[in-house]
Amino acid sequence: MAYSITGLDPDRFAPLFAMDDAALAACNARRVIATADRGFPCRISLEDARAGEALILLHHTSHDVETPYRSAYAIYVRPGVAAATYRDAPPPVFEGRPLALRAFDRDGMLRDARLAGPGEADGAIRDLFADDRIAYIDAHNAAHGCFAARIERDGQ
Repeated sequence: MAYSITGLDPDRFAPLFAMDDAALAACNARRVIATADRGFPCRISLEDARAGEALILLHHTSHDVETPYRSAYAIYVRPGVAAATYRDAPPPVFEGRPLALRAFDRDGMLRDARLAGPGEADGAIRDLFADDRIAYIDAHNAAHGCFAARIERDGQ
């Protein structure tokens, strides 16, 4: 089963980078500086920011559906990066992190889920996509709960 993982569209977040701290706070966002080379995962580039890089921490609706499974949580995004795409391989931001993989049908209803330990994401994704009812998978960091990326069957 072929799959693709694409970072979020940077155009959606571009206005945030021009805002001052008060305007960001008014929309429940914060400007932060990465204090380490790991722990600040950008949801656009699907890589961790490096120490000293600026990011915006914001509330993001990752599963914007009209079902009980609608989901939102905090994410980081960086300015000046392109949306990364990975095919048939997990992105760097998955490395070394346990993931919660939530598999949904076309109507946005949860059909299955898996926990994937570090290095297990590819196999778990392929296992979930073996079920033809699964249209896409949302990956979340298992410990912190934040949205990591959307995984889609290639060609959908």
